[in-house]
Amino acid sequence: MLIEQQRYLHEDLERLEQGVSDRMGEEPKMIRERLNRDHEVSQLLDQIQKQSAELLPLYQDKSGLRSKEILQISTGDPFEEFYRRLNEIKEHHSRYPNEQAENSEQWYRPRKGGEEQPFIVESMFSGEEAYGRFFDLHSCHESYLNLPDAKRLGYMQYLEVFDNFQPGYGGIKRGEKLTDQYFKYLGELMEYLESFMNRTRPLENLDRLFSEWDTDFENSWEKDEVLGWQMDKTAKANGSAKTLSSPDAVWCEACEKEFKNENVYKGHLSGRKHIKGAEALEKRGSMSLGHRLKERAVAEREFRIKKLTGAMSTERDDTRVNVERRQGMTERERQQELENYYNLSTQQSKVVEEEEEEGGDDRIYNPLKLPLAWDGKPIPFWLYRLHGLGQEFPCEICGNFVYRGRRAFDKHFNETNHITNLKRLGITNTHLFRDITSIEEAVRLWDKIQRDEKKVHVDEGSIVQMEDAEGNVMPEKVYLDLQKQGLL
Repeated sequence: MLIEQQRYLHEDLERLEQGVSDRMGEEPKMIRERLNRDHEVSQLLDQIQKQSAELLPLYQDKSGLRSKEILQISTGDPFEEFYRRLNEIKEHHSRYPNEQAENSEQWYRPRKGGEEQPFIVESMFSGEEAYGRFFDLHSCHESYLNLPDAKRLGYMQYLEVFDNFQPGYGGIKRGEKLTDQYFKYLGELMEYLESFMNRTRPLENLDRLFSEWDTDFENSWEKDEVLGWQMDKTAKANGSAKTLSSPDAVWCEACEKEFKNENVYKGHLSGRKHIKGAEALEKRGSMSLGHRLKERAVAEREFRIKKLTGAMSTERDDTRVNVERRQGMTERERQQELENYYNLSTQQSKVVEEEEEEGGDDRIYNPLKLPLAWDGKPIPFWLYRLHGLGQEFPCEICGNFVYRGRRAFDKHFNETNHITNLKRLGITNTHLFRDITSIEEAVRLWDKIQRDEKKVHVDEGSIVQMEDAEGNVMPEKVYLDLQKQGLL
């Protein structure tokens, strides 16, 4: 019966392909339905690979049974072979008379409107994640706060720096990263980010992406280019290339800290922390192979976390905005919003199905192109006028992004994107540049501020006034010069 088995597998593959085609032909409006569709397609693709793996040995026919069966069918009396197989089928059904036949056409078909079937993604995400829109890093934040030498950061601050492992940005010093607790914390964070990516991107080949990241890390480690984990010679060479806050600032490699000027740097050299850090730096210079392998394991997890966060930068920014918004809500409002979010997708899907059943092709009438509210309908025109959403404010510094409404425009000056772009232009004092959106105007204003600061800088020698024996008043510097020349 190998040929019958072969035919059945081909038929099943065609049904699987049809199921994938039916699901990809429609684009769901809600994120839950779209994510559920992607997971269903991923399961069908896995089933296609499984069935193909079963079909391949049948074509290879290493045992020769398929060739014998084909020879048996093609030679001899065809009716005799037909009735023999018919008797086998009757014998099977007489042996199992109550066996029910399944309709294989319905195995892989998409869900219909009236069917109450559970979604695959219902149990995949927590309420905070909102079906893959936001991160839920509360447990990782608690693990971070339990680290011995970690900064006491709030959840909002943690969301901004959790992938920045430099000491000055909430990270821990290099010598204190080799503990089991820190290694476990990195593993927990990396495992969550990988799980989140697998849940939100079921149709992408993430195994190949992860292997490419592993290759990049291997190459960077061999070339000693992993940031924060270079050998001492490379680290000292890169110490002068670090981005410092001012030209007079000095970086101490032993303390992994920046000092304002040379005098402050020299003053701390005799301190206990610097001596302890210098001793650790010397030990690091003569480190053993086992010590370097420990550093490699920690550096690999940090490298993977940076790559994962970079690949999901949109979710990270949305999470920060969502947490900031929810902090201004009461507990009752948060619970109500969560309930509305869970019920919204079900209600909207029912409405869409009822409209399809009625055969109505009516679309939302929106001639003024008003923004859509949470229910997918245009907001009232009075609300549109109240918030001034008809006004557009472009910002050249933010890449010519257009903000609708004065409120959104004023709010974006405090956002990370605008501040980062100003710092890329060399502007450090960003709060003075509010309502400035032109790059040329911002650079010109910054140059003027720098020139004014140099003019305001007063020479200390011109502040103190001196008087000679004849009663002539002059600056201290002039007085000392005349005194040295013997003219007084």
